[in-house]
Order: sequence, then C-alpha cells, then structure tokens
Amino acid sequence: MQIYKFFSLFLIIIFSISCSKETAKKSIINEKNLDLQVLEAYEEGMESLKKGDVIYAAKKFNEAEILFPQSKWAPKSALMAAYSYYSQDYYADAIAELQRFIRIYPFYENLDYAYYLMAVCYYEQIVDEKKDLQSIVNARNTFIYVIRNYPNTEYALDAEFKIYLINDTLASKEMYIGRYYFDKKKWIPSINRFRTVIDDYETTIYTEEALHRLVEVYYTIGLTKEAEKYAKLLGYNYQSSEWYEKSYSVFNKMYEKNKKKRIKKDKKKNSAILKRFKSLFDQDE
Repeated sequence: MQIYKFFSLFLIIIFSISCSKETAKKSIINEKNLDLQVLEAYEEGMESLKKGDVIYAAKKFNEAEILFPQSKWAPKSALMAAYSYYSQDYYADAIAELQRFIRIYPFYENLDYAYYLMAVCYYEQIVDEKKDLQSIVNARNTFIYVIRNYPNTEYALDAEFKIYLINDTLASKEMYIGRYYFDKKKWIPSINRFRTVIDDYETTIYTEEALHRLVEVYYTIGLTKEAEKYAKLLGYNYQSSEWYEKSYSVFNKMYEKNKKKRIKKDKKKNSAILKRFKSLFDQDE
C-alpha cells in the first residue's frame, strides 16, 4: 500500500514537472510571438511616420506599447507616438502623450528628451504674447525644469536659449501694459510694470527702455530723486544707449521749462516795478 502511494506521488511530481516545462515553453513562445508583433507594429509606425501619416503612425506606436508593456519597445513606442503628433503640429495630443509617458515610465533613460519635447510643444503654441500667456508660462517652467534636472545635456543648452526668447516675449508684454498705463496717467501701475521688467527680465532688450520710462514717470509725478537714481543706473550701464539720451533730455527739458518760467516770472516782476516807477512820474505831472 505504501509502495503504491509512493509510486502515485512520484507520478504526480513527474507530471507536474513536465507540465511546468510545457507551460514555460509556451510562455517563451508566446513572449517571442509578442515581441515579433510589437516589432511589426513599431516598424509599421515608423513607415507611416516617414510617409507623413502621423495619426496612423501614433496609432501603431500605441498598439506596439499595449501589446507588450513589459518589453523594451513599450517606452520607445510611447515616446514615438508623442513625436508623431509633434511632427505635424498636433501639440495638444503630443503633450498628452508625453505627460502619460512621464507618469508611466519615470525612470526611462530618455526622460530628459520627453520633458524637452513637452517644453517645445508649449513653446510652439505661442503666437501672441498678449493672448497665449498660459503657453508661455508652461514653456518657461518646463524649460527651467530641463535645465535644473539635466544640466549637462544638449537639451539644457537649447532650453537656455529658448528661455532667453521667452523672457523677451514676457518683457515685451510688460512694457506694452506699462506704456498703456503711462498714457492713461496711471502712474503706480505703470511703475510696477516697468520695475517688473528690470527685476525679472534684466537680460532682455527692454531693460534700457524700462529704466528710461521710470525716469519719465518719476520726474512727471515730482519724485526727482527717484528719477535721478534710475537715470544714473541707465547711464552707468547703457551710456551709449538712445534711451540714456532720452532720459538726459528729460532732465534738460524740465530744466529749460523751469528756466523759462523763472525768466517769465522775473519779467513780470520787473514790469510791475517799472509800472510803479513810471506812475511816480505820471503823478508829478
């Protein structure tokens, strides 16, 4: 009886081993088949991308990712789907794909490229700095993220250049609003806008004009010392600038006006004395 039990147990073990081997073989075969299907879908996506059919290309790349999420082709496919949309200016779709990619593959080796491409997608949507403020802010913030987290990459180098251009755009917007307030004699809002340019965008081409505008505003409202402070700052840093010359002329213009007022006042005073003096002779007559 014991021999029978032992023999039965032995048969069960042998059967289990053979089944597990068979299952393993089937698993390997299925994995190989999946790899082939993934590769086929990926290559089809690449062909469609070359032909310019980006919608179908993105669809095939997504298919390649879904077929075998654990394969090395999955993150590549997800990234290529995003690039497909970007290549034909479908920026919103590209950004959605990139955000999903970053969420699912946070440790992928080309994560720097994903952030850079997302920043470029935001950047490419900037058409009018007066209207596209959200795209400007998103692009700037994402480029800054690339610079801080991937400083020694080619993407960081281009991100620095793009931020320089974005800052110029933002400074232009601040100057536009500042000039508007100045024309409307809204002195405090105009001062705030011009100072924002100096404080936040000092490396842009608008810094010189912003300094001059502050000279104008402060002189207009009678804060001469403040006007002189910004005029000196403008002269120290941009002495050959046309804006320094304009600020210089503001002071000279005010001086000439005050001089003319003094001369006019003196003439009136002298005229009154002469009249009184003349009246003495009139009385004698």
